[in-house]
Amino acid sequence: MSHTLPLTLTFLGTGTSCGVPVIGCDCAVCRSLDPRDHRYRCCALVESATTRILIDCGPDIREQMLREPFRRIDGVLLTHIHYDHVGGLDDLRPFCTFGDISVYADRETVDGLHATMPYVFAEHLYPGVPRLHLHSIAHYQAFSIGDIPVMPIRVMHDKLPITAFRFGSLAYITDMKSIDDKGVEALAGIETLVVNALRFSPDHHSHMLVDDAVAFARRTGARQTFFTHCTHDIGLHDDANARLPEGFMFAFDGMKVSI
Repeated sequence: MSHTLPLTLTFLGTGTSCGVPVIGCDCAVCRSLDPRDHRYRCCALVESATTRILIDCGPDIREQMLREPFRRIDGVLLTHIHYDHVGGLDDLRPFCTFGDISVYADRETVDGLHATMPYVFAEHLYPGVPRLHLHSIAHYQAFSIGDIPVMPIRVMHDKLPITAFRFGSLAYITDMKSIDDKGVEALAGIETLVVNALRFSPDHHSHMLVDDAVAFARRTGARQTFFTHCTHDIGLHDDANARLPEGFMFAFDGMKVSI
């Protein structure tokens, strides 16, 4: 699934479900004035010269998209149904001025959206609701959005199967605890990996820690790896990055990477 299409990856949010600063926390990270220590809920943009894809759409999406040029969204890819990844879908209404928005997710997530946002998918729509078209996708069945190829890959969020995405030489994975051999094989040849790294310690039942993420990235052979979905326990940005091996970096909100 290799290609030479130039892509830009924008980290709209690199935090966990609580975001950073965490409400009520007085730690050094939550009090930091460095904007790289402030993390909205996890999502990203992948863009070519002609196509724009949003990965996940959490409850901070309004603030996140205000920082970006107002242009058409050609597709939304959802990793799973948890609120911090889908809670902002209603806020995509302004982008419907460019036309209806296609949303791609596995069957469980599609069914979950029908249950949590029934007013968006009713037979008689309330005026002003976002015009979202749901597309059920299957793991390892490739498709394209515009000129960007997409390969959905199955990973495990504890016992919940969720979706990672590969775009040619780029792979984007969040909320992963484990992956089977088939998933690793589907990542062969990637050069840039984005993957979740919750904190350095202690262990978590459904997310990888930093050491887990480093070991996984090395299995894939990625040339550069960016960590996302991080808590305030990671520490201050510069201090945390200083603890990483060469070729690894904690991403921060607003960071752009050319692929």
